[in-house]
Amino acid sequence: MADPRVVILADDLIWADRLARAVEAAPGEPTSTRSLPGFVAALAAADGPPAAAIVDLTARAYDGLAAIDAARDAGVRVLAVGQHDDHVLRKAALAAGAERVLAYQKLFADGPATIAAFLAAPAHAPA
Repeated sequence: MADPRVVILADDLIWADRLARAVEAAPGEPTSTRSLPGFVAALAAADGPPAAAIVDLTARAYDGLAAIDAARDAGVRVLAVGQHDDHVLRKAALAAGAERVLAYQKLFADGPATIAAFLAAPAHAPA
């Protein structure tokens, strides 16, 4: 069975690389994007929808909440990541349709295990 495909939206190259390596170690098959149009295109790839998406909420090049909306509309589960102290944005991400919103430190400390658990868990309605 193939590793689950995970679309990553992050405009910071270092963080995007870190997320991609965590997905590979989960194990998963990462598809990294840096823009909302690229993200939407990856969600609609010809080989079918990805198993999940990871959206970096702290970006200058795109609206993270719009990205969550796009993933939700495509029927793709979302794990969002952002600043631990930005409670307003984290709550807005959950309201937009993210299943989970984690602080950067959580994915930095144990990204592969966290992503593997997210992929293995049954999908549930966002809070």
